[in-house]
Amino acid sequence: MRFRLSRSLPSGLRPVLERGEHILAHAATRDGSYVVATDRALHLPDGIRLPWERVEQAAWRDGWLHVRADGEHHIRLTDPGSVPETVHERVTATIVVNHQATLPGGGHVRIVGRRPPRGDTVRWTFVFDAGLDPDDPALRTQAGSLLAALRRQTGL
Repeated sequence: MRFRLSRSLPSGLRPVLERGEHILAHAATRDGSYVVATDRALHLPDGIRLPWERVEQAAWRDGWLHVRADGEHHIRLTDPGSVPETVHERVTATIVVNHQATLPGGGHVRIVGRRPPRGDTVRWTFVFDAGLDPDDPALRTQAGSLLAALRRQTGL
């Protein structure tokens, strides 16, 4: 299946794609580079490839695409086209579990299970309330126990 948008992307700015990876949407940035959304990842102008299951959060505001995955990325798009909608849909599609739990010592942790578009393995992450140290071993142990219970409950 060919995607029409991939033909209008200048060949010199086309990212290196994995075998079978298809471009779904792209948009030019202010400096003339491109953001490219594929069926498997978001390709940023600086050559960074962010698999959808690694994108923790993405938002479109005031002409800027804001992405949090392995750091913060803020990209100004001149004509976003369908990139914001494609990013939202692809990130959301990776989430198989999004569960808020109360920690025994107080506070909350959001437990998120995500699966890559072409994979079976669920990747689990913890998002602790603001003010809680995500590197605290005691908190991570508590969250791990909550995750174990959630995995038993969901069969994941």
